Amino acid sequence: MGNTIFTKIINREIPADIVFESDSLLAFRDINPQAPTHILIIPKIEIPTVREIKGNEHSKLLGEMYDAANQIAEKEGIAEEGFRLVFNCGSNGGQEVYHIHMHLLGGRKMNWPPG
Repeated sequence: MGNTIFTKIINREIPADIVFESDSLLAFRDINPQAPTHILIIPKIEIPTVREIKGNEHSKLLGEMYDAANQIAEKEGIAEEGFRLVFNCGSNGGQEVYHIHMHLLGGRKMNWPPG
């Protein structure tokens, strides 16, 4: 496994405000939130960007990420009003950590277009 900040969080080498964990996923509050609720959902295996996602190999994992997002949104009280899920890919897409992660944003009205 690589040495990203997310790998260090998975390995408990640095602390995080963890809100969800399963055998394959970890979710924690973003340290620089862009909404009242801003949670990152990450796989415990390292996939650098969405460009490396392989349908047959990763489809179950991606489904688990969306299922976790729904569970967390419900627990956080933002499911009914709505929320946004975002994957950033590459530097022009706003990706800063090269370990795929889904942003769960909610608790306020989201603007469109984003960015």
